[in-house]
Amino acid sequence: MLAKVQSAHLLGIEPYAVDVEVDIAQRGLPHFNIVGLPDTAVKESRDRIKAAFKNTGFPFPIKQITVNLAPADLRKEGSSFDLPIAIGILAAEGHIPKESLRDFLIVGELSLEGKVRAIKGALCIVSKLKDGEVKKIIIPRSNASEAGVVKDVDAYPVETLQEAVDFLKGEKFIKPFKTEINFYDDANYYEDLSDVKGQFQAKRVLEIAAAGGHNILFIGPPGSGKSMLARRLPGIMPPMTVEEAIETTKIHSVAGLLPDNAGLILKRPFRAPHHSSSDIALIGGGQIPKPGEVSLAHNGVLFLDELPEFKRNVLEVLRQPLEDGFVTVARSYATVQFPSRFLLVAAMNPCPCGHYGDSVKPCSCTPQMIIRYRSKVSGPLVDRIDMHIEVPRVNYQELKNDTPSESSSSVRERVIRARQIQLKRFKNEGIYCNAHMKTKHLRKFCMINEDCHSLLQSAMEKLGLSARAHSKIIKVARTIADLEGSENIKSQHVAEAIQYRSLERLSF
Repeated sequence: MLAKVQSAHLLGIEPYAVDVEVDIAQRGLPHFNIVGLPDTAVKESRDRIKAAFKNTGFPFPIKQITVNLAPADLRKEGSSFDLPIAIGILAAEGHIPKESLRDFLIVGELSLEGKVRAIKGALCIVSKLKDGEVKKIIIPRSNASEAGVVKDVDAYPVETLQEAVDFLKGEKFIKPFKTEINFYDDANYYEDLSDVKGQFQAKRVLEIAAAGGHNILFIGPPGSGKSMLARRLPGIMPPMTVEEAIETTKIHSVAGLLPDNAGLILKRPFRAPHHSSSDIALIGGGQIPKPGEVSLAHNGVLFLDELPEFKRNVLEVLRQPLEDGFVTVARSYATVQFPSRFLLVAAMNPCPCGHYGDSVKPCSCTPQMIIRYRSKVSGPLVDRIDMHIEVPRVNYQELKNDTPSESSSSVRERVIRARQIQLKRFKNEGIYCNAHMKTKHLRKFCMINEDCHSLLQSAMEKLGLSARAHSKIIKVARTIADLEGSENIKSQHVAEAIQYRSLERLSF
């Protein structure tokens, strides 16, 4: 007696079709064997399925049971094969019509009492179905909200093994679950920019960064407001599009960070890993590669506070995602790719004591200590950060000033207008903001006059800027022009962009 159930396996965020083949033989000693490169979690499904059968009232066959997960050369991991294996056994025993399985893909973990638990990466699996022949999926009820986002696929949520069996036998009607996506104005869910006293230039840099997707490095003494500024950046960024929300939700679903019954992530992520994090935690990896912090921050903000306190090898892994917008994790088992288009905000002190250049408190560090401290952050990494800005100490007069400063919502309106200009400009280019422009885009959209060329030449010679820094200055100038509604890049836009690279003279 043979039955086949269609299921799926995730490799990174990419799903692959898996056929769960169940053969039950009458002769020979009873056994329950799973083949097809299963990991420990898949092998342990034997005990979960046996207990689920007993507690649900289904007779477990005391026969030779062989389960093959095809293709056999692809390693399978996780608990999502529990439900398809159980359904396959029941179909092979004649409790479920085999022809009813042809139109469905089935995933789910079983509890010992027969309930169907949530799985990781449900949205990734359902999204892949819309391009295939099978358009129906039986999925845990806890995953229904994320699965119901995909319009062209019917997701049938089940809560128990019994409910899944009754549905496949035609004895129970289940309506396909559809999630209504309501993109609300989520700015009120973030901390407000008006809470920050003073620091007007730093706030200006935040606005430019949000409008053009540019990375920032804050340098200043302790308590000057670097962390406060960084945590208010998501509140002035434009709302996520449907495509961005789906991409972000896929990554968090694969990582197992979505709560039960959660739909799309509509708020831009803000990730702030501790400086003791490893390179694998930051970039992703493991024996079976999982997304790291740079991918969990996709379409959002990655905040690295106390930048020099990170291990140098940890920081160096940021070079590729900052340039490419994705991370490729290669292991002997597999090579996977995770998207990682994030906005980096880094913060650091100017020296070990934090008071170098402070007008109030003198620095107690020697020149060698300062050089050693700054050398923990490599020049090539700093060169990839678009804007460098000093965040000075806030004086008492600014702290006691109760006059409300500009709120996040008003800044956000200007950012949205600038982003709309960019979306229109890059409509057929496959990019969404100025920071993502390549060389061909600079030639096409960032023409500058002779005055701008003179300014850039002077800055290149005096500050020793690299070719990459030259491109980033032009991109930032393009964003400044967009914020002003200017079609052309003018000399004042270039001059302001150069100002945000003036810390190049510091030793890194």
